[in-house]
Amino acid sequence: MSWWKQVALSIVVLAAAAVAWAMFFPGAQQVLARWGMDWAVAATAPDKAERRNGGGANSGGAGQPMVVTAAVTTETINDRLSALGTGRAKSSVVVKPYSTGRLTEISVTSGTRVDVGTVIARLDSDTEEIAVDRAKIALEDAKAALERVNALRSTNTATAVQLKQAQLAEQNAELDLRDRELALERRAIVAPIAGIVGILPINAGNYITTDTAVATIDDRSTIIVDFWVPERFADQIRVGAPLTASPIAHAASIFEGTVSAVDNRIDEASRTLRVRADIPNGEDRLRAGMSFEVTMKFPGDTYPAVNPLAVQWGSEGAFIWSIVDGRAKRVPVRVIQRNTDTVLVDAPLASGELVVTEGVQSVSEGSEVKIAGRENEQPVEADGS
Repeated sequence: MSWWKQVALSIVVLAAAAVAWAMFFPGAQQVLARWGMDWAVAATAPDKAERRNGGGANSGGAGQPMVVTAAVTTETINDRLSALGTGRAKSSVVVKPYSTGRLTEISVTSGTRVDVGTVIARLDSDTEEIAVDRAKIALEDAKAALERVNALRSTNTATAVQLKQAQLAEQNAELDLRDRELALERRAIVAPIAGIVGILPINAGNYITTDTAVATIDDRSTIIVDFWVPERFADQIRVGAPLTASPIAHAASIFEGTVSAVDNRIDEASRTLRVRADIPNGEDRLRAGMSFEVTMKFPGDTYPAVNPLAVQWGSEGAFIWSIVDGRAKRVPVRVIQRNTDTVLVDAPLASGELVVTEGVQSVSEGSEVKIAGRENEQPVEADGS
């Protein structure tokens, strides 16, 4: 084939493709009009009108295309937060003795509720008791010596220096007695907080040191739950905000609580924010270490929801065809979220407004349309008053 035949064939193919694009591509007429090619729009319009008037599935009669529509609804997103967290006791301590020795008595058992100062166990204290008795004798002797010096001082027999020394001796004896009594007192191992005693890891007769864990005590009157939330909720969470928590092991049980603390930064690795909640546990049904599903509710963001078939794409992005007074109107939209049955969009659409879902290839800006199922309805005249 000679070169001029190849050129002619290429021109014919390109022209046919251009005509097909102008006739069948959605939005082609608007693009041609913006390019100033109104003659192309006029040339293709009669063919399209003939195709519409030729009957078939999309024919509505009187040159009006037949379309299927669906009403716009509204849906709310970002109105609910669910997160997993781990609970711990309000206060938890591991009790260790102040000194070494042999356990002579354990006063509590696992599960015992104790108050601050309750004796948990005792160490052998014979040496400390002897030291206290010796310190009491020394204090009595120091007091007697001070009385003698005071008597001698009244007759100028004792000097002021001797009086001062006797007073210091008495004070030192008092301090030594207090020290010995404290050592004796600390042979009793007491609860530093109120709570529930856990399983005891020791028995009476064991020799323990200051590093030996005698007992664990949990104050579980309130369970603290730490959980992490996506950063999009960071500006909506406030201290004191209500929430509900459900133990994973008992999903039917729901406990109410409040936010007690919010971290001051987003974790860069996970893009989440750490939040702490307090869950009252007055009935003592919860335990430290439980996993919880925490739920919070927010006002959320409400958007128009349309049928997925209504969303079309053109050179300027996504759009839909809305039906206003029986005519098609092109409405640009921004897709917010795709769901199974709907697409949430950001657009000036009212709830109940009709949008085209089928027959979009026959619709153009401002054209009159027939809605399937309403062929026999008369158009409503606009009120001119």
